[in-house]
Amino acid sequence: MTGNQQHSEPKHKRDLTRRKVVVAGAGAAVAVGAGATLAAGAFADETSGTATATTSASSTAEVCYKLTSETTEGPYYIDADKLRQDITEDKEGIPLVLNLKVIDSETCKPIRNAAVDIWHCDALGIYSGYESLSTGGGGTAPTDAPTDAPSGTPTGEPPSGAPSGGTGGGGGHEEPTDDERYLRGTWRTDKQGRVTFRTIFPGWYRGRTVHIHTKVHVGGEWTDAGYEGGTTCHTGQFFFDEESVLASAEVEPYSTSTTERTTLDEDTIYDQSGTTGGLLKLKYKKDNIAKGVTGSLTMGVDPDATNEGTSL
Repeated sequence: MTGNQQHSEPKHKRDLTRRKVVVAGAGAAVAVGAGATLAAGAFADETSGTATATTSASSTAEVCYKLTSETTEGPYYIDADKLRQDITEDKEGIPLVLNLKVIDSETCKPIRNAAVDIWHCDALGIYSGYESLSTGGGGTAPTDAPTDAPSGTPTGEPPSGAPSGGTGGGGGHEEPTDDERYLRGTWRTDKQGRVTFRTIFPGWYRGRTVHIHTKVHVGGEWTDAGYEGGTTCHTGQFFFDEESVLASAEVEPYSTSTTERTTLDEDTIYDQSGTTGGLLKLKYKKDNIAKGVTGSLTMGVDPDATNEGTSL
């Protein structure tokens, strides 16, 4: 993923036949309230121009929706640690309601009861579970990063999958260094394939554009203990257009960051393909982004595939 030496395979990667989430307290699984109302109709224009309908019996092999781009998992994934929709905890930042829809790219049918993970850094580029690595470099800074970064500047995740200037890469997983789990969560899709999360607009760190990580798991079982078994059919990232990121940079605490920012065009992971590549459709007041943002995206996946994002 970075060109750095690969780490030994963590236990949750070795035991792929059984994955389990720890059910959070009842308060953590409360629906997003006002955010849920924003979900209605959120996908009405999101798929416009992207879906390609099958028009004849002879074209049954064609897909009706482009597969959403697979990307690297990144070093800071923690396997299904919190079953909840509101992942904010006490982190400050611009409110973000994330409305997602998961469909079979071949049939365009919604995929229900899938487990969707999301995780991302806070407003200053720090990842929960890896705070010491995020703030002190810890060997995780990108290979082309400046060596005179101010002390304490978040360096966070390296430009995932960029070996010596390239854009490919695999997945060197880092073991967690602390017990924090803010801005991480897992929730199930409903019968329409939809899932909603409440979080904050992510910040940035050296070497990467603003993004959110995601995984989609299918074929498992929801139990009283959480979600078990199944396979990971999609590993991807969500991205934010430059206009929204520039607007967020004017709002505290984002405005206090002294970290050099990588633009969307410069990023080594985003493939420049718009919504297919994970670019979110965003809605917010142009003159007051601090009031909150709603992001939406339909993910076309192959439920029969396995895409763990550790060997891209």
